[in-house]
Amino acid sequence: MKLLSDALVNNDDFFVEQVHLTAIVFDNTDDVTVWATTFRYEEAHFFHLGLPFHDLDTLLRMAGDRAEALAEEVADALATTEQWPCLLEYTSDDAPPIPLPGVALKLAVTFPIDEEQEDDDPQPHNIFYLEGIYARLND
Repeated sequence: MKLLSDALVNNDDFFVEQVHLTAIVFDNTDDVTVWATTFRYEEAHFFHLGLPFHDLDTLLRMAGDRAEALAEEVADALATTEQWPCLLEYTSDDAPPIPLPGVALKLAVTFPIDEEQEDDDPQPHNIFYLEGIYARLND
């Protein structure tokens, strides 16, 4: 599996579809990082997505028939965790990756913070910020 950042042609915001969530990481009660996969140029790519908690709630509501169970799992993890970060992983037969059918995510590119870097075109991080969530409407 390739890094999504390696497949970028430019550093503009862009859309991804066919997203599957493989992990949710709660860094604290407000900060969430999602690990996900997508297909780009017909190949599987992996990326991290930083987003506010309310956007995670929106994404999970779009997870089809798993939405309710996922919301309960997230609420339980937040209520019972004693150590941060808190990881919920979806990479097994019992907890398979979470598809987001009919969803397109608009992502913004992030770059490393390196004050000594002199290059005007740094390699972007494989961590993106969520700019928007879009649902495909059937005709």
